[in-house]
Amino acid sequence: MTEIHETVRLRYAQAALGVLNGESCCNDSADYGAELYSALERDELPNAAVMASLGCGNPIAVAELREGERVLDLGSGGGIDVLLSAKRVGSTGRAFGLDMTDEMLALAQRNAAEAGATNVEFLKGHIEAIPLPAASVDVVISNCVVNLAADKPSVFREIARVLRPGGRIGITDIVASDSLTPEERAARGSYAGCIAGALSFSEFGSGLEAVGLTDISLKVSHEVADGMYSVIVKATKPVDGAAATVPAIAPTGTAARSCGCNGNCG
Repeated sequence: MTEIHETVRLRYAQAALGVLNGESCCNDSADYGAELYSALERDELPNAAVMASLGCGNPIAVAELREGERVLDLGSGGGIDVLLSAKRVGSTGRAFGLDMTDEMLALAQRNAAEAGATNVEFLKGHIEAIPLPAASVDVVISNCVVNLAADKPSVFREIARVLRPGGRIGITDIVASDSLTPEERAARGSYAGCIAGALSFSEFGSGLEAVGLTDISLKVSHEVADGMYSVIVKATKPVDGAAATVPAIAPTGTAARSCGCNGNCG
């Protein structure tokens, strides 16, 4: 696990240092960065926050944030999603960003100061051990980060722990067809490049279900490599402990079909 953390940390530290030096991030095959945000969203932010975008989607577009909510962004990087979230939850809400990389945290703090954001807080730590109390946030978002985690079951447990009852997730991530073995996923790209560490559709869905989340859906956005997809993931923490899972959506060939989270999608 330490080796994976260090590999990922070095890759994103170098990206942050490049932006701090006025360079654009060099996105690899799974990263589309600023392209996935609207022109209006990009115009809301400091240029360095946009330059540091290394994600595979736009979680703000699916999280349906509301005034007064508390939002946590896992793997917040240069702060693009934290700053966009902060605007949407307003002065009565709060947006937290969690990242393990000192260089990215420094960049995010600089971007927050430039944006004049007063309702944001950046935290250092790993997403496998979130440094926030239980039941303390309304929404958890992340952008192409779960696939980078060394211990994904711990990530799912931590998400469920920090969510308030009735809270929800809006995540974009890279997910593999169930037909691909871990070795085949690794052959399509690196761990730090968001490919080799990707879960399959059934693994992702069952991981969320195992920690008690419900209304689980995985919807394909676009293909990033053969059998590898950028996916919008939604789920809810039940208020009363009830369990009811909505079938996930996964690809087969070039089309999409529905299947249960424990089914053999892809």
